[in-house]
Order: sequence, then C-alpha cells, then structure tokens
Amino acid sequence: MKNILLTGILLAVLLLPASAQQPNPKRGWQVVLDRASLDLSSTDVKNAADYENFPESQLNADSQRVVKGHLDITADYYARHFVWGNELLLDYGKTTLKSYDGEQTTNESADTVQFTSSYTQRLWKNDSFLGGFEAGPYGSLSYQTEFSSAADTPLKKVLRAAAGIKIYEGVYIKKFHLAGFAENDFTYDPSSVKYGWETGLEIQHVLRDGVKAVYSAMFRDYLTESRKEPTDLDYVFSAQARLDVNVLGELALSPFVEYYTGQARAFGPRGQNFYIGVSLNFSHTFLEAKTVE
Repeated sequence: MKNILLTGILLAVLLLPASAQQPNPKRGWQVVLDRASLDLSSTDVKNAADYENFPESQLNADSQRVVKGHLDITADYYARHFVWGNELLLDYGKTTLKSYDGEQTTNESADTVQFTSSYTQRLWKNDSFLGGFEAGPYGSLSYQTEFSSAADTPLKKVLRAAAGIKIYEGVYIKKFHLAGFAENDFTYDPSSVKYGWETGLEIQHVLRDGVKAVYSAMFRDYLTESRKEPTDLDYVFSAQARLDVNVLGELALSPFVEYYTGQARAFGPRGQNFYIGVSLNFSHTFLEAKTVE
C-alpha cells in the first residue's frame, strides 16, 4: 500500500501541465567545484614497547595515520523550462594503526564514487517563502561504486534511477527532493533489483561575511528486492553539520559533525558511524550561468 501511494503521488506531480511553468532568468552552463576537502592527522609513537607498562598513554599508544578526502563537482545546464544537472562525488577515508610490535591494521572509514545525471522541470518559482526557491518534478540516473572493496567483501556496483519532486536554487534551501527509486545492484552475481523511496535536504545559512553554516541529511528506505542477500539493508540515514569559515579567498576552515547509520534486514543491531573533525575546504566557480532579461 505504501509503495502504491508513493507511486501515485510521483505520477501526479510528473503529469502536471506545462502551462504551469514560470520563466527564470538563469541560462547556460554553470560549473562549480562545490567542495574539495582534506582531513589529515598523524600520531607517531617511538619505543612504545619499552613503555608498555607505564601509565603514560602518550608514550605507549599506537601510531596512527588518518586521511580523508572529499570532492563534489557539478556541471549544470539551465534552460528556460528545465535544468540538466550532472554531479561527480568522491569520498575516501583511511585509518592506519601501527602497534609497538610492528603489527599494522588499515581500515577504510569512507569509500564512495558516484556520478549522477538529472533532469528537472522548472515549473514553479517562489520569491518570498523561505527566502525563495525553484521547484518541479525531476528524474535522475546515477551509478555508485567504490575505489576498493573492504576485506573479503565484493566491490559495490549500483545503478539507480529515481523520479520525484525537487526544490532547489533557494536562498536557504539549496536542495530538497522526495522520490521513488529503482536500483539494480550488481555487487553480487546474479544482480538484484530493489525498490524504495528516499528524501534528501541541504540547508545553508550565512551567519556573517565569510562564515556559513551548512546542514544536510539523507534517508533511503528499501521496500522490496527481487533477490535477498545477507547484506541487504532495510534503510540508511546520514546527516552532517558544518561551519565554513573563510581563511583565505575561497579556502575555508570547517569544523564538522557527520553521522551515518544503517539497519540490516537479516538481524537486529543497527550499524552506526559518528565522526567529528576539522577539514580544510576549497570551493570555486569555474563557469557561471548568465542572467537574461
């Protein structure tokens, strides 16, 4: 019933008459490096074995290296009645621990490669509510994989198609979508076709000149699948809060909090990942869309 209701809402939105379209002055290509960030930390402990029984954690701790990088670049084309969007998202993190006896352990804390292409109808334009925004039905196609697989797990390969409604280009609401999706999961052979719904939100608020707060969240709910695997998820949820403080031109220092959780279908305990840190961020607009009268 839930699946049927969601499908009906999406079809109703997508079949709205074109006469509801409102012209918008933004035209042409816009290419933006939305965020390139790097987090680095290192702890180097020498002769830890000699101090193993000393109550001094700074002397007997494990050596540690943490590297985490993030890249988000968009290339969008604005026409009178539609936006064609393209986004490349790269996210990778690795933690290496080396104990006093020389044993080394490496874990991936993040690993995502995703390309998304979308088409959005520019049906509505609001100039006053919540600072103004545009909205309309949209469809997207994305491919998600990894740089490398973890341990003995197979490499993730997912092709996902989605359709729903989107709010974008707002003063505060930069992105919001509600959609149904179908994905073909090629991680295992034979592949599995999964259906569900998802929603996502990004809000930005300029606190003062050179200081900006960014909040984002995503929820994806899997309703059914054609083939069951032990690693199937029931849902995933992620959220981030970040404060960008410009230190030099387009370079910003950004304390942040990230949270990611997922619930397996096969068992009860929910997996969680909580990360607090400070990153060095760089953003740049390579090409800006023109404004026409």
